[in-house]
Amino acid sequence: MAAPAPAGSPASHRPWHWTVSVPVAAAVLLAATWGRDLPPVLVGVVAVFLGGAVLAAVHHAEVVAHRVGEPFGSLVLAVAVTVIEVALIVTLMVDGGDKTATLARDTVFAAVMITCNGVVGLALVVAALHRRVAVFNAEGTGGAFATVTTLATLALVLPSFTTGRSTPEFTSPQLAFAPSRRWPCTGCSA
Repeated sequence: MAAPAPAGSPASHRPWHWTVSVPVAAAVLLAATWGRDLPPVLVGVVAVFLGGAVLAAVHHAEVVAHRVGEPFGSLVLAVAVTVIEVALIVTLMVDGGDKTATLARDTVFAAVMITCNGVVGLALVVAALHRRVAVFNAEGTGGAFATVTTLATLALVLPSFTTGRSTPEFTSPQLAFAPSRRWPCTGCSA
C-alpha cells in the first residue's frame, strides 16, 4: 500500500473537491426543479445546495485573491460578492412580481448596515479582545467600502434627488439600466 502524499504536494489535492462537486450538483438540482411548485422539504434541499454553491464561489474568489495579492485581491473579493448578491436579487425579483419590487433597495440597505456596523464592529471587538489593539488595513477595506458606498448612493440616495418625479423614484428611462423595470421603487410606471 502506498503512503499518502504529503500535505501541500500536487498529489494531495483531490480533483473532485467539494468546491467543484457542490456547484455541479446545485446546477443539476436547479435544472430538475426549475419552474415547478416544490414541497417545503425540497425547497430546503435546494436552498442548502444554493448556499453551498455560493460558498464554493466565494472560496474560488478567495483563492484567486490570495494569488493576486493586495490591493487587487480585495477588489476580486468585492466584485465576486457583489456579483453573487446581484444575481440572487435578480433571481428572486424575476419570479416575485409586485411583492419583490423593493427587494433590491432593501437588500442594498441591509448590505450597508451589515458591512458598516456588523462586520466592522465585530472585527474591532474581536481584535481588541484578542490583541488588545485593533489594527486597521486601509488597503484591504477600501475596495469593499467603495462598492458599498456606490451601491448605497445609487439605490438609496440618487432616487431622492431625481427631478423626473415628485416622489423618490427613478423615471422610466433611468429604469432601463436597472435589473428589473420596477427597481428600486414600488410605484414606477412601466
